[in-house]
Amino acid sequence: MSGGLYSMEKRDYDTTLDLCKLAPYGDTMNDGKVQLSFTLPVVDDENGMEAAKILAKKMGIAEPSVVCHNALDKEFTFYVVYGGVSHRVDYTKIHVERIEVDTMDMKEINNYIREHIKRKVVIIGASTGTDAHTVGIDAIMNMKGYAGHYGLERYDMIDAYNLGSQVPNEEFIKKAIELKADVLLVSQTVTQKNIHIANLTNLVELLEAEGLRDKIILVCGGPRITHELAKEIGFDAGFGPGKYADDVASFVVTQMKERF
Repeated sequence: MSGGLYSMEKRDYDTTLDLCKLAPYGDTMNDGKVQLSFTLPVVDDENGMEAAKILAKKMGIAEPSVVCHNALDKEFTFYVVYGGVSHRVDYTKIHVERIEVDTMDMKEINNYIREHIKRKVVIIGASTGTDAHTVGIDAIMNMKGYAGHYGLERYDMIDAYNLGSQVPNEEFIKKAIELKADVLLVSQTVTQKNIHIANLTNLVELLEAEGLRDKIILVCGGPRITHELAKEIGFDAGFGPGKYADDVASFVVTQMKERF
């Protein structure tokens, strides 16, 4: 018994971290272990499990094993597959376009607006198009905010208007004109078949047609939104998961000072 324990303690594990050859970490450094989940439109049986393993192999996962499988319906099954990959990433060469702004707290933002903009900032937010989800826009706009970060409605120097969900782009723009908005915030949660990209692109096109695009700060957010994507489709910024009202407000007020 003691010899067995000794040999396990002496086993030569790779403990070297090379950021030029970055690999997934599972049990030990550089073992390349990953976990993948997906749904197949088949019954929950042995054939389905084998299909999941074959699919994982085709994705480049070595020695895949199905560690979890649950029937979602009669002919739909959810799988979790565990295995390893041989691919490595040069972490040192990665560059991600990101929002370069120092996040201020609510008090600092209010003072910034008083000093540099000298009037209240008008911000309108909505989940536009057919998107019926309000959790994201509520977290940013509503007074109570989210996770200890107060929403924009609580800011003394911001007039925040939350229009809710399923707001057509045309109505969104009409309200922006009526309220003389400085900033438009768009939340997109529904992303099937990239409908969020089509909807966001349509909003930009409508604003350009109205001659308003250069007169406002345009920001979008959601689970599949990145700053890079937002910039590509004509927005000023995009905020993904883990961002709060103070992040958004810090960006828009500094942009207003620089641009207007």
